[in-house]
Amino acid sequence: MVVKKRKSPKIEAVALDEEKLHKLIASLSVGGEEDGVRELAQTLQSCLELTEPVQQIQLFKKAGSQLEALSEEPSNGSLLESCLHTLSLIYTSLQSKNPLRRAIASALGSVPAWLKEQTVNSLSACLSADCLSNPTSEQYPHITDTITACLDGFSLGERCINKLLPEVLQFLHKGLSGYLHQNSGLAGRHIAQAQLMFLCLATVKASMLVMQRSQEAIGAALQSEHTRTKLEDTMSSLLGCYTHILTDEEFVQSVQSTAGMAVVLLIRSAMGGGDEVASVVCSLLRGSAQGLDSAPGWLQQRCEGLCSSARPPGVSLYLCHGALAMLSWKGALPGPQWEQLLLLVPNTLLDLDVSIKESSTAMVVSRVLTLWSSAALECLQGERQACPPRLQQSLSGGSELQQRLLEHIYSHWEHPLDGVRHQTRSLFRNLLLLHQHTRSSIFHPAEDSYIRELTLSLLGLEWHMRGKYGSLGCLVELYGARHLLDVQPQLPAYLLGLMGDQNLAPYASDLLERLFVSHKAQLGSEVGAVDTTGSEAWMEVWHQTWVTPLLQVLCRARLDQTTYILDYFMPKLLRCSPSSLTHMVKALQDTPPCSTGPSGSRGALGALMTCLRAARAQGVVPSSKEGLWGGLVPLSLLQQALVHKHDQVRMDALGLVCETHRSTEALTSQEMDLMRHFLPHNLNSQAAGVRQQTVSLLKKLLCRLKDSALLLQKRMSQERDQEQRDADQHTLHQYEEFLRWLCVSLLEVLLPGASFSKCLMSLALLCYLAELFPFSTGSSVFALGEVVTPAHAQNVLYSIASNFLEVKHLASTLLRQLPPSAVGLQVPERMRSVLQAALDLSTSTKPFDSVTAAHLLHLMLHQPHLTEALLHCAQEQGLPFRPPSPSPNASEAVILELNTLAVVQFLLCCLQTEVSRAEASLLQAAASYPLYGRAHCITAVLQLLNMETLIQTDQWRCVVSELITVCYRMSDVVSPVVQSSSPEGLIPMDTDSETSAGLQRILQEIQPRDSNDFFNSARELDTHTEDDQTQITHTPPLNTGGEGYRVTAQMVLVCCWRSMKEVAMLLGQLCQSLPLHCAADTHAGLITEEQVEGVGLYFRQQLLQSRHRGAFELAYVGFVRLTDMLCRSGSPALQQLPARWLSEVLEEVKSSDPSSKLCATRRSAGIPFYIQALLSSEPKSSSCSLLKMTMRQLIALAMPSSNSTTDSSTVPQVHALNILRALYRDTRLGENIIPFVSDGMQAAVLGFTSPVWAVRNSSTLLFSTLITRIFGVKKGKDEHSKKNRMTGREFFTRFPALYPFLLTQLEEAAGTVESVSGQVKLHPSLFLLLLVLSRLYPSPMDGSSSPLGLAPFMPFIIRCGRSAVCRTREMAARALVPFVLVTQVPSTVHTLLQELPAEPGPKIQHNHIHGTLLQVLFLLRSYQTDSHRPLPAGNGITRGLRQRMWLASRQNGCAVTRGAYLDVLVCLCGPKISLLNDSEVSDLRQETLSVVLASDLVTSIPSPTPLVPGSTQYLLSLARVALSASVEVPELWGGPQPKSQLLQCLLKAPQYEVRELALEGVLRRLQEEEEEEKRGHQWLDETTLSNLTSLALHETHPQCLAKVLSVLCMVSTNSELQWRDGVKMLSQEELLLHLLALAQNSAPSVELHCAALTLVSNLVVQLVSSSPQGANSVDCLGQWAALVCACCSEQQPVEVKLMAAKVLVNCTATVLTSSHLPLGLTTTVSLWRSMFTLLQDEDQDVRDSACDFICNVPASLLSTGASVCPPVALDAGMGLLCRLFELWGQVPAGALALTEWLLGNEEAICEAEESSSLDEEDFLFEKGDLNLWEEPVQWVKLLHRHVDSLILSFKQTQASGIPGQGQVHQIQKLSTQAQAQALSSQNALDSVPALPQFCLTMEHARLLLRLQRATLALDVLDRLR
Repeated sequence: MVVKKRKSPKIEAVALDEEKLHKLIASLSVGGEEDGVRELAQTLQSCLELTEPVQQIQLFKKAGSQLEALSEEPSNGSLLESCLHTLSLIYTSLQSKNPLRRAIASALGSVPAWLKEQTVNSLSACLSADCLSNPTSEQYPHITDTITACLDGFSLGERCINKLLPEVLQFLHKGLSGYLHQNSGLAGRHIAQAQLMFLCLATVKASMLVMQRSQEAIGAALQSEHTRTKLEDTMSSLLGCYTHILTDEEFVQSVQSTAGMAVVLLIRSAMGGGDEVASVVCSLLRGSAQGLDSAPGWLQQRCEGLCSSARPPGVSLYLCHGALAMLSWKGALPGPQWEQLLLLVPNTLLDLDVSIKESSTAMVVSRVLTLWSSAALECLQGERQACPPRLQQSLSGGSELQQRLLEHIYSHWEHPLDGVRHQTRSLFRNLLLLHQHTRSSIFHPAEDSYIRELTLSLLGLEWHMRGKYGSLGCLVELYGARHLLDVQPQLPAYLLGLMGDQNLAPYASDLLERLFVSHKAQLGSEVGAVDTTGSEAWMEVWHQTWVTPLLQVLCRARLDQTTYILDYFMPKLLRCSPSSLTHMVKALQDTPPCSTGPSGSRGALGALMTCLRAARAQGVVPSSKEGLWGGLVPLSLLQQALVHKHDQVRMDALGLVCETHRSTEALTSQEMDLMRHFLPHNLNSQAAGVRQQTVSLLKKLLCRLKDSALLLQKRMSQERDQEQRDADQHTLHQYEEFLRWLCVSLLEVLLPGASFSKCLMSLALLCYLAELFPFSTGSSVFALGEVVTPAHAQNVLYSIASNFLEVKHLASTLLRQLPPSAVGLQVPERMRSVLQAALDLSTSTKPFDSVTAAHLLHLMLHQPHLTEALLHCAQEQGLPFRPPSPSPNASEAVILELNTLAVVQFLLCCLQTEVSRAEASLLQAAASYPLYGRAHCITAVLQLLNMETLIQTDQWRCVVSELITVCYRMSDVVSPVVQSSSPEGLIPMDTDSETSAGLQRILQEIQPRDSNDFFNSARELDTHTEDDQTQITHTPPLNTGGEGYRVTAQMVLVCCWRSMKEVAMLLGQLCQSLPLHCAADTHAGLITEEQVEGVGLYFRQQLLQSRHRGAFELAYVGFVRLTDMLCRSGSPALQQLPARWLSEVLEEVKSSDPSSKLCATRRSAGIPFYIQALLSSEPKSSSCSLLKMTMRQLIALAMPSSNSTTDSSTVPQVHALNILRALYRDTRLGENIIPFVSDGMQAAVLGFTSPVWAVRNSSTLLFSTLITRIFGVKKGKDEHSKKNRMTGREFFTRFPALYPFLLTQLEEAAGTVESVSGQVKLHPSLFLLLLVLSRLYPSPMDGSSSPLGLAPFMPFIIRCGRSAVCRTREMAARALVPFVLVTQVPSTVHTLLQELPAEPGPKIQHNHIHGTLLQVLFLLRSYQTDSHRPLPAGNGITRGLRQRMWLASRQNGCAVTRGAYLDVLVCLCGPKISLLNDSEVSDLRQETLSVVLASDLVTSIPSPTPLVPGSTQYLLSLARVALSASVEVPELWGGPQPKSQLLQCLLKAPQYEVRELALEGVLRRLQEEEEEEKRGHQWLDETTLSNLTSLALHETHPQCLAKVLSVLCMVSTNSELQWRDGVKMLSQEELLLHLLALAQNSAPSVELHCAALTLVSNLVVQLVSSSPQGANSVDCLGQWAALVCACCSEQQPVEVKLMAAKVLVNCTATVLTSSHLPLGLTTTVSLWRSMFTLLQDEDQDVRDSACDFICNVPASLLSTGASVCPPVALDAGMGLLCRLFELWGQVPAGALALTEWLLGNEEAICEAEESSSLDEEDFLFEKGDLNLWEEPVQWVKLLHRHVDSLILSFKQTQASGIPGQGQVHQIQKLSTQAQAQALSSQNALDSVPALPQFCLTMEHARLLLRLQRATLALDVLDRLR
């Protein structure tokens, strides 16, 4: 937990003007008083002469004690009077929060009793004369603050305010009315408005404080004849000001809320605390003048003004808050009016709840409701006498008020604002407490029917509703966990199952914690009351309830589901019961360590690591001194876990090593060894999450190492025991060795060609290492700088050339921390070469090169000799450049500033030259010196500098001015391209690029054609034939240089939009970071207001006219920087610019003038971005007046206009819809946009009715955005997931305007569904309405009568089911489900079934039947998933279905409705646990079966059914019934006879869809049996197997064939199949040949290819297992191996590679490691090569799958049988292969094969081709190696190491190691090849330019690798000779 450091208030010395100061000192110098007073005067005099505030405080304290010591009244009091006057004057002149003021108040408060009256008079005189009489407007805040200070724990100050009460109240009224007047003139000036709101708030608070502390004085003054009129006038005026604030919506909520409290306080002050006050407040809440009679006339008059009908709804809310906060509710209520007021407040708030729109107001309503519930609770708790019956009845559970409050809770517990959700939960808890207090006689929750029903209804709700968890938590808190566990015993397991969902995990874990803590306390107290010895028994019960389910989930659930259990749940459980760890460890260690659980789970080992990690982090595990963690876990197990295959198991094991409860716990040597074991294999992690966790955990370890090292050093300096000192010194030495090893290990992996992930992790760790232990070379404890060599530093420097931004950034950060001697930039030649490389990269045509250049320049900015190197470069280029040089002893800041200035000037000089050349020929510039690189470098260099502290201001001003000018010139050059109507690739080849005429012709062609006259001129495009001809003549023929054209066009476009981007970023950076230079200001700013406004106008032009998305999106980023700066600037003129620009652009959008340049296509291009930037700059805490004004105007434009659609109305409508979409998507507008969602939804739905396509298109996009804004971002692939839904009540409470709108629209749409003529009428917005309605579901409270119930929608949705459009019928069925409560499903289904015709007839409407059946089907399915219980008895559904069985038979001629009816029957008859009771369902199954047996599927009628619409769906519905009866649950459908017959019919069906469905069903059942570990598939009889094998040989449809082969794969693993082709039995070889041919020919169909090869592989494994020696004679095995190897190549789809990995893993034991070499050496080695290729594949799943081969290696060959990660598997696999060569007696041949791998001969040809092709064409976006994980350098080193050891051990064991004749020839051939490769690589490396690591990164790494391969191969071949 981080403790925030409290800010100490700033102390400032007393500051009075000269004249006052001299007068005071003079008045204190008068003599003649007695000693005590004279000393006091001298103290004060000294105090005034000082300027040091702390000393002044001391003297004021001294003065206080001197005042206290004054014992009697002096004879002449003038000096004492002066002293008191001095103190009073200083007190009133000091600023707020100055500790001096508190010191003076303390001094004045310590005066003796006889002096108090005089002190009060003195202070009053100062306040009255200096403050309250004629203050200026600037003094108001200070005086208000002084009044507040007088009332803040300062009794004399309070007396003083009481004395001056009328004056004080008058002053406050004057101040407040001045602010109200001022506010009306501040529109658009947000900073000034915000300051004014703060002043208003302070004044209202001050007036409240005065009234609160002066109740008696006010009462007395109102009774007195003299003062009454004046005070009444003042209070009346104040009440008028409060009323103004309450009714003016421009005021922020905090001010309005405070004003509401002030109104109630003022009424209480004026009327006392009797029943009349409650009566007046009731009248105000109701907004009626009745009940005001008891108030005084002046008050009555003002209150009547507040009761007007036109007041905003918020007034009632703030008055409710005031009533609750300002009236006392403790104890008995003074009268019946108070009781009435207490019950009126919640009703008023609940009525408001429906009408409010703003989320912030919803927040206030929730808070005030909670406040009310607390007040009601206080009222009940404090009453000594019985509670009034009416109140008791209203507040008890089940009352109407409680029901309404529960409805509020259910509507708001999912609210997007945290605060609302939190308040809702507090309200629920208070309601339960209120119920408890009203029913105090009931003790047990089971006896309380209200609580029991509430619990059941909460548990019955969907678990994705987050509000449910808090409410259940409240029940646990008040009624105990046993209450919930009795109702639902499976609750713990269910909640643990929800922990896999990131959104629900925090809620579920909180509830679980409350449950298990409460359960433990309950069990303990029960046992404690009965028996003190039975603790073990009850703890066992607790463990069974909470720990056992946890361990099951940890061992068996998928890893992604258990992550949050570790984060959220485990720490809480261990905190509650630390002793449970022993129970967990024992239970998990009893499980075998290699039992991994289901695929993808962590197994027992992973679960053990998880538990231990959580326990160690909580400090539950014993410290390291008692062996490793108290001997809880063996070291070998931990080593195994650190290299486990599963990421999370490795992370948990690492967490166990790194995380400790104490940060100073010393590292043991075992822990350091474990890190040495872990790190090499885990640096190259592809998953970003795993990298972050690894770095984070290693940071903890390093922090711990540092802290414990400091502790050891401190202990050594104090320790006297020599032995202990030696031990500590030894530990420190171990630390140093470990750190040096770590540093070198991390630096040595940064080689060219290292993978991105390894570079990233290594650099991140090195940067952190440098933070904790600087790379110094001196005498520090760990001098890590000594291990960094120049070669290491070079590799870090070359990492800056990486394509990954994060690597660049980390590398450049690390270089600044490495020892300068290693980096070597202080050497002039080195500096020049790096600088030249940076300058060359800044003009590269590859975009990421400019980022590299910027990082290199960053690096050199701190070097003192940079200016000399720049001068040298300038002389070489002939540039007129004279940089300012830093003096030899200049500070770092000066060097940085001068270097930055020099670099910017140099780049600016180059850029100006290049812009001039680009103005002549843009295309040449794009190909040779694109401008964006230079601009990017300037922006990056400026970011490093603090612009507020510059010295060379004059030079900087010139530079800034030139930069802005050159930006505008750059923009002018490139803007014609990005502003063309089609910038992407429209630029033809520049045949005459030297002349500007050619460029002008090109730019003429691409003038925008999509501005506001787009809709008018669209018909006139044919007139542009001449232009089109020109364009065609420029385009070269496709076959000659077409590629050149493409690249050039691409280059030009990239040059243009990136240049626009960099201009935007540079201008944004200048405006945001440079100090503003105002004309009136004296301080030196660098940018003027005119320049800032000019930049704003530039952005306006770009955003409103650019067409290229890249250009305007990035201009937006720059513009946002500018608008932020405008808002914060001190200049009123700049502050008002956003409002002005906004109104201008809205006018332009409205006007739709054909001359306007606004883009009407491309979703309005940059216009939404422009408006977004302007609105998001408005402060969130303001009244958001700009946003409200903009939204009102846009919604008015977006709504369809009443007159006919014209261009003048269409274009603004399209713009408005597009802009609204952008604003609803903008997260920065947050909850402020929610009030406009209803209007936006109406605009989107009505937009669909437009005849103009553009409007409909924009409406679609807006609708989609609003659905996301309302229901949240989709949290899964399921379109109909319950996570993105809302209760109807919550939806319509948050968007009340949509209730009547959607209902009216639905009624209108439903009316068009049925047409007499039979024509299809599709209402445009019907689909949208059904889509929205299908996202709602009933609230748990919807049973009660509610004004926003969903019932009125139902008849219209049901009517939509009659539509002639099938999709509409389906949508209507889906939308109906949420509107029917689970309890109403049976009756609704019965009603729908009654609408179906009982017999065939002439006037049957099949659309109607189909719609009804779909609705029945969807309702039954939802009931099945939600209710988990059968339909109630007597529901009439079975009878209704059996009466209409003709719909499923041949009597019904419509295939679609027959199919739908069968689907309903499957829904009821198919599941094992049916919704119907047993007798009903068995009868229904028999009737259904008879329908199926009489159908087309079974009866072989000669004339096949003609294919009518829906016939396939009908057959599939039949097939589903047949599948249920024959495969899924045949035991429920009667005897075996129909079962076998039906499955045969399905497999022989002529329609492939039916066969595919049947095979899917068979496959699914086989997979289920495999998961349940059932052996033998008895239900598959001989006939079925024969049908399956026959189908495998003759099936023609690829999907069906793939499925049948997958089925046979699963069957063949358990039994040997008989394969027949007709009557002929196939031999194994014939079968293999057939299947191999199938696998080879099916490559385009991935599924079929994988299935065929898997089946072949199973057969090969069976063949080799049965006769290992005989396998050599089978010819086709080589063919199989070649096919498997081909499937492992990089280009194959992931599914194919996963299949190949599985095949190789399965044949590891029988083929790859067999001592008999069944496939021969060459083939076996090629299979091993494929295995290693898969272990280095880019896809993590492929690598993980290939790792499993380790588990299948015979124990005699490899000791570890556990799952390991790919790097370990690769190393172990190579070692294993070398052992196998020895075992097979093939060491020389094996070594040669490995040397060929080492040489990479198969890659050499490809590389040669690639390097030659690179010279021909320089691609703009160079594609590097596709595999970012593979590391060829490490692979080559690994190979070399293993081959070396293989040859060495062979030479030691063999007496004569002479190779055979054939091998000598092969050695010679390989040597020649390796020498040639080494020579060509070296020559190529010699010919590259200087520092090729930057300009030819990929090519250089490739050449180095080739050279290394050749060198190592030659080394191996020499040893072989």
